[in-house]
Amino acid sequence: MQLFNCQQCGQTLLFENTQCEACQAQLGFIPELLTLSALTPLENGYQAQGDTSGQIWHFCANHQHNVCNWMVKEEGTLCEACDLNRHIPNLAGIEEHQAWQQLESAKHRLVFSLLKLKLPVISKKEDPQDGLSFDFISEENQIPEDAQSTTGHALGQITINTAEADPVDREQVRQDMNESYRTLIGHFRHEVGHYYWDQLIAPNAQLLEQYRAMFGDERANYSDALQQHYSQPQPDWQTSFVSSYAASHPWEDWAETWAHYLHILDTLETAYEFGLQVQPPNPSHQALATQASLDPYQHGNFEDILNQYLPLTFAVNNLNRSMGQPDLYPFIIAPAVREKLSFIHQVVQSYSQ
Repeated sequence: MQLFNCQQCGQTLLFENTQCEACQAQLGFIPELLTLSALTPLENGYQAQGDTSGQIWHFCANHQHNVCNWMVKEEGTLCEACDLNRHIPNLAGIEEHQAWQQLESAKHRLVFSLLKLKLPVISKKEDPQDGLSFDFISEENQIPEDAQSTTGHALGQITINTAEADPVDREQVRQDMNESYRTLIGHFRHEVGHYYWDQLIAPNAQLLEQYRAMFGDERANYSDALQQHYSQPQPDWQTSFVSSYAASHPWEDWAETWAHYLHILDTLETAYEFGLQVQPPNPSHQALATQASLDPYQHGNFEDILNQYLPLTFAVNNLNRSMGQPDLYPFIIAPAVREKLSFIHQVVQSYSQ
């Protein structure tokens, strides 16, 4: 994630900050400019010090619920990220409100990445057929008739069960499913991967052919494939897939690989913003030397990205182990997975040009 600076005092700011700790200025994120800005209150809104256009800004309507710090041009409206919501939790319950805050934090990070990649982020309110929408569903309440209760994707409609915002429940499911990694942001990145397969791959005959050669034929029966996966997972999945679940069906392989693509971009961008480098003093460990010297959102060669990313994960994984924590990135990127990640990068880069 990108670092920002307070335009009023120069203090370093993080994406979720709502107030500068140094000068106490209110902060708001301007999606059109992809910047976090100090705000000057006006009688009819705010002037953003990071915007020189003279536009008067207002907080997203969800700001009142402490779930959004994004700015809009019209008072009382939803920002680009919040406008993607169809169903949200029942805000009468404290736990559900807290779950919504966690969900929105992850979703806003997702939307930031999508905007940086210049991918289409269109609400189903604007385009019911090809748009994107989110349902945040709690099984503690009556489930809307037009919604499902389980986390998943269907024709641009992404459902996230609010139980995923509970770290205890999420950890229990992770263990039950024998997963090495399960996070809220991971769910968002995976499910949106299905959406962008529909948008970027399915309509393009040439890309679809390349996809099938690399990931497999998505026309294979999906329900049968999942049933086979859960009854007898593929034993040697590590040679060709980023996760065991990715081996279940070509659609899931794409979504899992897409999620890892976004994991890699976000974490390497963070390392780049902090100027992280690994320089072991022992000459025999020089293969681990690296410096996060490129912005992965702007760099065309994905091999360069991986060559900087992987040594950093090795170092951070071992730092986590020193504190008794799980690995930050508990995955091995096999050559076949590198090829799939590079393909996704090429597809995204071609779309944004």
